[in-house]
Amino acid sequence: MGDRLVCPHCGRALDRFDQPRLTVDAVVHNAAGEVLLIERLNPPPGWALPGGFVDAGETLEAAVARELAEETGLRAERLEQFHSYSEPRRDPRHHTVSTVFLVEATGEPKAGDDAGRAAFFPYDRLPPLAFDHAAILADVARRRAGTGGRGTLC
Repeated sequence: MGDRLVCPHCGRALDRFDQPRLTVDAVVHNAAGEVLLIERLNPPPGWALPGGFVDAGETLEAAVARELAEETGLRAERLEQFHSYSEPRRDPRHHTVSTVFLVEATGEPKAGDDAGRAAFFPYDRLPPLAFDHAAILADVARRRAGTGGRGTLC
């Protein structure tokens, strides 16, 4: 427990709890089977899947589409929930829980928001990755291998 909060509707005092922060990540492939990554402008450094924090009142699906558009300029056309990752140390800043989506998107990637660059990479030549994104992409690669690269969205 931490600071006291006041309910904006009834004025009642509420407790503030330190809880994990909710995030989303997008796995987007191009026709060659390469995965889209962004180079982070802010710490922690490295390349990462496009994604970020879910805003209050926002669905996971809306959040991943928004983050993808903000960071890469791509428009999400189809989404499929892949898996949620909750290891408390996955983000060195604080505990986050990320729901990862496989996304079909349209447009040409162009870095925006807090991305320095946006580019597609083959799985065998990934740059240094931030967070637990190497483990996430290993899970996606295993699924792709199990479906011959023809999963519903991966």
